Amino acid sequence: MTLRVRWLGRVPYREAWALQRALHATSPDDHLLLLEHPHVYTLGVRADLRHVLVRPEDVGAELVRTDRGGDVTYHGPGQLVGYPIVSLPPKHGVRHGKADTVAYVRSVEQLVIDALADVGLPNAGRLPGYPGVWVDPEGDDPRKIAAIGVRLSRGRSMHGFALNVAPDMRYWGYIVPCGIPDKRVTSLAEEGVDVPMREVVDAVAARAAALWGRDGVDRQDVAWHHRPEDLSAFSRGEGPGRVISASGRVAGTRSGGGDGAGGPDDGVPVRLRGRLAAAGVTEGLHIAERKPEWLRPTFRTEPSYLRLKRTMRDLDLVTVCEEAGCPNIFECWADGTATFMINGERCTRACGFCLVDTRHPEPLDPGEPERVAEAVERMGLGFAVVTAVARDDLPDGGAGAFAATIAAIRRRTPGVEVEVLIPDCKGDEEALGTIFDARPDVLNHNVETVPRLQRAVRPSAGYARSLAVLARAKEAGLTTKSGLIVGMGETDDEVLSTLADLRAVGVDIVTIGQYLRPTTHHLPVARWVDPATFARYKEAGEAMGIPHVESSPLTRSSYHAREAAGAAGAATAGAATG
Repeated sequence: MTLRVRWLGRVPYREAWALQRALHATSPDDHLLLLEHPHVYTLGVRADLRHVLVRPEDVGAELVRTDRGGDVTYHGPGQLVGYPIVSLPPKHGVRHGKADTVAYVRSVEQLVIDALADVGLPNAGRLPGYPGVWVDPEGDDPRKIAAIGVRLSRGRSMHGFALNVAPDMRYWGYIVPCGIPDKRVTSLAEEGVDVPMREVVDAVAARAAALWGRDGVDRQDVAWHHRPEDLSAFSRGEGPGRVISASGRVAGTRSGGGDGAGGPDDGVPVRLRGRLAAAGVTEGLHIAERKPEWLRPTFRTEPSYLRLKRTMRDLDLVTVCEEAGCPNIFECWADGTATFMINGERCTRACGFCLVDTRHPEPLDPGEPERVAEAVERMGLGFAVVTAVARDDLPDGGAGAFAATIAAIRRRTPGVEVEVLIPDCKGDEEALGTIFDARPDVLNHNVETVPRLQRAVRPSAGYARSLAVLARAKEAGLTTKSGLIVGMGETDDEVLSTLADLRAVGVDIVTIGQYLRPTTHHLPVARWVDPATFARYKEAGEAMGIPHVESSPLTRSSYHAREAAGAAGAATAGAATG
């Protein structure tokens, strides 16, 4: 059983908890999630609320009641939180077929004790009668440096430890930490050990590999070098950039290379170049390099394509097929299928791969859901795909419009299956619940790329958040789907690791396609991935247990959506009866 270690950066507590639940319920592998939380106080199942001495919102924190053991504790920036989701062998926590919580807690404590010694704090240990890890436990002033709170169910663990590296120590003054009023809390920084978070993560990961990585270890990290503003949208530069055609030629030039001097970074904004460099991507294909033959779509303006285009214009509708410059538009439209884009055509985010307009969005059109439903009826569709731009300007992130569109389609044509491709709604549980409650037949949310490239490729999103959205959708009983774009600087091994993460949260359908740079202001192409490699991605993903993987150079999120949904359903049914 592979131990998959993930450094996820800063993740809201509820999102990490949703991710833990999914990994605990569905993953065939062991996991160690390493991350920081924004300011939050958490209450164990037996916690005394009187031990929270302030209103959390008054100090910029939230309060969450959890299903772990222990009393109240604090998590925040500068504290390394580790969530092992592992199946326990007898020597580490299972005795006579039942979970031995004491033995498991001691094994986690020892992991932290050893990691602390590795980074320069040798005097950490246990304090009899008090779980956790303590500095100078045999002295006159024992100080808690790591809290432990776990839950074992069916021989598998959840929750874990919180190790204080260099947090704001004032936040422990607002609670009775772990319900212990007469003992101090400390940190590595307080103890005079000045060590960066990355070094502590490396030490913990190495000790975890020795403890739980009996069948191999797979580690992936989100980018380390980032600032808070990296989670905001970025500008691609002045103007829209020069369009790159289907053949790879830059508009307005003969060679496809601009003035002949441009390289892979030609036109790429400085901030985007910086994010790529921080993620380790320093080289790419020259902008003049032509696409391979397998990446050149066939242009077919058949009557069915023109008829669908007229329907869209008659009803004043927008399709992502057009807005995102999809290479499959002629094939799909000729077959009478399309992906409707609701909530306007202007996105509040500016992902480095996407052609959608990023100017200030306009108000929602309340008549749009009915017009989409009318288009579905006119076209005689049996399977409709609905997506949207990100609308972070709206309180619900545009979730209500998704629900209204699903309802409108089903009122007009009750037999139509509906797939939705949604943004993350900033992880808001209520907004996501609005979409889930509308019961789409397929809930699609794309992770887009591997962990290392997330902040370069889509700086307003997050890998852990996307996995949490998919985990929550699966927990709600929906068929889930996600997608990857390759050729942006990832390795094949990273693609396989991401497929394993999608499998771990129960995703039913995955799409994988080649990145095609739409303009000179977008991410450069790092490589062309050949068809044989796409075939290997498909084989590997399905061998992991993903019911259906659609993988080819020109695959996009909604490509063969109806067929993929049917194949996933058949595979799931076969597994259930096999």
